[in-house]
Amino acid sequence: MGSTSTTGTVSTFSGPDNAVGYIAIVMALVTGVLHLVAATNAIQFSQTLGVLFVLNGLGFLVGVVAYLTKYWRRDLFLVAALYSLVTILALFPVQGWGVEAFYMQGSINPLAVITKAAEAVLVVCAMYLYVVDD
Repeated sequence: MGSTSTTGTVSTFSGPDNAVGYIAIVMALVTGVLHLVAATNAIQFSQTLGVLFVLNGLGFLVGVVAYLTKYWRRDLFLVAALYSLVTILALFPVQGWGVEAFYMQGSINPLAVITKAAEAVLVVCAMYLYVVDD
């Protein structure tokens, strides 16, 4: 009656198996945090825009946490790539359709440049990880 069984425990969290995964995490953290920072400025112009910045930033941060769990699946790399791509494209209807999207009040907007660069790298990383993931 008193049988014991040994079952292997699987940790809920673990690090990436691939170095590119660490790059993806850093890029998602950078853009997530910067969107939260930018929300403090955006909310002065539009409450809706401020909320969208917060939600977008939280989306990237939640994505990092999800990636580090045992629940992450290969198909979610496509979701991450698409999410990042949509975030890149969302800048243009709001800020303008050309290079002017990266300017604010006549000066280059470093937050826009850094976030969009991080998101572009994240798209590439996510697609790479989707292809090479077993």
